[in-house]
Amino acid sequence: MPDLANQRRMAAAILDCGEGRVWIDPASQEELADAVTRADIRSAIKAGGIRRKAIRGTSRVRARRHAAELAKGRHAGPGSRRGTPSARLPRKERWIRRIRAQRELLRQLRDAKSISRSVYREFYRRAKGGMFRSRAHLLGNLRLAGHLKEAKR
Repeated sequence: MPDLANQRRMAAAILDCGEGRVWIDPASQEELADAVTRADIRSAIKAGGIRRKAIRGTSRVRARRHAAELAKGRHAGPGSRRGTPSARLPRKERWIRRIRAQRELLRQLRDAKSISRSVYREFYRRAKGGMFRSRAHLLGNLRLAGHLKEAKR
């Protein structure tokens, strides 16, 4: 097997790439050993004995798989979190979700005549004051106070 380091160097310069990207046909190595000028190398390139290999980029397969898992909600444990809970989901957003759910429940109970209008108003104001953690907490307080006529969710 002839040493084609010089031919590889010249081909890299002609092909405008690195020496690692120069492909030399194993079948035509004997003839290429005689190629000593740049013109010889150019003719070998034209004949197909020497080619420039494609650039090998970074594979995105793992990145795509990881992104798909993130979309499913994986990799969100405490070790992956940066920032406070309120930075990840603002306090205001949490409040909006909670109060809307509680007000919707109160509205449903009032419309179904499970609670009176006065009880609705009283518990609406309590909810606004931040007294209840959740719908379940609100429902529990209604039951405890004896205002709920029937178990309605």
